[in-house]
Amino acid sequence: MNDRPQHPNPVAIVTNARHYVGPSLAKMLARRGFDLVLGDPEEGLAETIAELGQDSWVVDGVSDLADPTSAPRLLDMAMDAYGRVDSVVFFSGTIVTGRFLESTADDLATVVAGNLEAVYRSLRVFVPPLVQAKTGQVLAITSASGLKVTPGAPLYSATRAGANMLVKNVAAEVAASGVQVNAIGTNFMDFDGFRAATGADDPAILAKIEANVPMGRLGTMEEFAEFCSVFLDGSSRFQTGQTVGFDGGWSAF
Repeated sequence: MNDRPQHPNPVAIVTNARHYVGPSLAKMLARRGFDLVLGDPEEGLAETIAELGQDSWVVDGVSDLADPTSAPRLLDMAMDAYGRVDSVVFFSGTIVTGRFLESTADDLATVVAGNLEAVYRSLRVFVPPLVQAKTGQVLAITSASGLKVTPGAPLYSATRAGANMLVKNVAAEVAASGVQVNAIGTNFMDFDGFRAATGADDPAILAKIEANVPMGRLGTMEEFAEFCSVFLDGSSRFQTGQTVGFDGGWSAF
């Protein structure tokens, strides 16, 4: 029998706290009273979390969620440090572009590992302890390309769609336990990876990109983190099995 007292604060795992929306998510959750496990955090993030009055533990070398050791190491840290997990947010993604008729088996293996296997391994590790606790929230950040035909990236789009459907199936399987499993699919987000991949630092190219977004601009990490909050902070417990597009309307029309 485990007589360890229950950790008083809710606990969240942010599997990648270095890139994309990870740092903004970590700070958002800390402001909402969560203690954290941070995968590969950006420099100074743990200190920022402490300044916000919350505790954090760091796990290095776990950014590749297709690696079968990454998710277990993050969960083990949470259980060793806090004895509980309430929320988990993870994102992964490997982009392969080009026409389907020019694709290769290696291209397929690459996107399956980065976009589908990584999601499988994360869900397989993080969902069971929440089911056992009969509460918790899991958010997979995928891609809006899984919601819409994406010319020039058919393998990427297809594996993202597979990940979104895996989220839906897992959510249905565990819904009766009170555990929520949802996904958010993004596109046209303002971060260094997108800008580097698209050349969006050039104002002329940025204007062409934004012309493809119904709302006419790129999304910010800060507003995205706030959008994610209801899927993670325990304030909304009645939605599961959903993949919501966060892309300025691109996947909706």
